[in-house]
Formats: sequence, structure tokens, C-alpha cells
Amino acid sequence: MTPLTAPTAGSRVMRRRTCLTLAAAWSLSAQWAHAQARQMLRISTPAVPDDWHARMWTVMKDQLEQTAPGQFDVQINLNASLFKQGAEPVAMARGNLEMTTLSAFDIAKLVPEFSIFTAGYVIRDPAHLMQVFNGPIGQELFKLVADKMDITVLAPIYYGTRQLNLRDQRNIKTPADLKGVKLRMPGSREWLFLGEALGATPTPLAFGEVYMGLRTGTIDAQDNPLPTVKSAKFYEVTKQITLTSHLVDALFIGVSNKVWGTLSAEQKTKLKNAAQAAASYNNTHRIADEKQLVGYFKSQGLSVTTPDVDAFRKSVQASYLKSEYAKVWPKGLLERINATR
Repeated sequence: MTPLTAPTAGSRVMRRRTCLTLAAAWSLSAQWAHAQARQMLRISTPAVPDDWHARMWTVMKDQLEQTAPGQFDVQINLNASLFKQGAEPVAMARGNLEMTTLSAFDIAKLVPEFSIFTAGYVIRDPAHLMQVFNGPIGQELFKLVADKMDITVLAPIYYGTRQLNLRDQRNIKTPADLKGVKLRMPGSREWLFLGEALGATPTPLAFGEVYMGLRTGTIDAQDNPLPTVKSAKFYEVTKQITLTSHLVDALFIGVSNKVWGTLSAEQKTKLKNAAQAAASYNNTHRIADEKQLVGYFKSQGLSVTTPDVDAFRKSVQASYLKSEYAKVWPKGLLERINATR
């Protein structure tokens, strides 16, 4: 019979090292599993850092960290650094992107019925916008977005009331006064049609190139809400703002259905609530900004003028009603929008 012997100091050290190695491996494995369990949410937006619809993403991220700790990995990419403006829906369809903000113009490319919201002078003001999209009309149209674009809309946000911002001063009273003005528009045909309806010569240009385009004279004007004019510093290279108020514009926080379909009911609720908190943050600050920015731009030396808005409204609406766009608007939708209070 072999006698039992006490473990040597060397064997004790080896045993301790083995235990430590196993513990470290288990810890790394647990960390890897935890990381794998987190749902990545890559966000792509052309928004510049100082804009409210850039800052709102941090609000969403912070709320998710509080309400769903460890469940989401939110990665915010500003300045179109991940995908160019307008390329986001394709990236989402390919599985290369999880979240973005969509414009009505983005959506109208694949959901023609949505083009009614790309028309000038349809939505009256921010309150009307929220009533429309948070009611039955929004539910019906967002279902079309989910079916045709494979994207679920989590919240509408107020992007602002679009005004004209000109490189040089002009006497603008009616659309005729914009003849020959090279007005920057995103490259889609819906945006270009709006520029034509306003009386200008629409010129496609990416958002990131607008500042230099105004500075060099590649374009004569751009249209954006006043907070964007400030955050993108367009006032540094322009001399006039004309308050046409031609489009009360919205963006829509969207998530890929590839992601949405994998979430539990509880996670869906938390993500939607976080998106709506972000939207509310944006809306509150944007509306407050617009109220005081006219004075700010005047202090920066810009001329701020108001044209004959009724003349613009009649001309723009007539252009749309005679166009192919109105033919795809669901019957009675314009009347329902007008009747929403």
C-alpha cells in the first residue's frame, strides 16, 4: 500500500495557479456572454453636435442605461460619419445599421402615400404635427413604413419650420422673386419638386457641403429650420433670412425590424419610451429656440424679412395639386389632416 504524502509547496502553487486561470477564464467568458447579450444600436445621423436632434440621442442612451442596464449598446454617430444622409434606410435593410432619423422625404421614396408630408403648407404648426402623427393617421402610415421599409417608427419629432436663408439680400415677396435662385435641396425628387414649387432653381447638395457651398457661391440659398441655421453656422455665410414658413417638418426615430423583432415586449416598451423621451427633449428645446432666434440672427447682422406668405401658399399648393404626387395621396387624407385639431 502506497503511503499518502502531503502536497509539496510546488504542487500547491500549481494548483493555485490553475484555479486562478480557470477563474479568469470563467470571468472572461461571463463578460463575453454579457457583451453578446447586449443589443447593439448603431445610430447614424447627419446632425451636427450642437443641434437638438443630435443631443436627443444622448437622452435616449441615458434613459436606456437607467431603465434597461446592460441590455443595449448605444453607439451615436453624428455628422453623417457612418452613412451619408439618405443612405441610412439601405444600410438598415442590409443589417449594417440599427437606428436613424428618417425624414418624410426618405420615407416617400418607398411609401408614396407619405409624400403628402413633403408638400408645402400641409402641416400648420408643431402642435398640429404631433396630433397628426400620434393619432390614427400616424398609426396607419407607420404600418405602411413597417411593411414596405422594414423599419418601425418609434416617435415623431419636430424638426422645425423651414425658412429660406440667402447668401445675398433680395427683395422676396412672391415665388416669382426666387426665379434663378440656386436653392440647395437634398437630392431626392421630392425635395427638388418643393424647391421648384417655391419658385427657385433647386440644386442638390449634401448637408455637409452646404456651408462651403454658400461661402463659395455654388448655391445662393438653403432652406432649414432656424435652429439648424444656427447650429450649422450658416448665418456666418449668409445675409438674409426670409420667413416663408413653407414646411413644418418632422423627423421620425426609426429602428430596423431586424432588431425590433428580436426584442422582448419589455425591451420594446423601454426602447420606445426612451425614443419618445428623446423626441420630447428635442421638441421642447427646438420650439423655445425658434421663438428667440429671429432676434439672434438680427444681432449677427442678418436681414430678416417676411414675404407674402398667402401668395406662397396658394402657388405651392397649386403646384402640388397639379402634380403626380397628389395622385398617390390616399383619398380623403388631406381633408383628415386639415380636420385634425
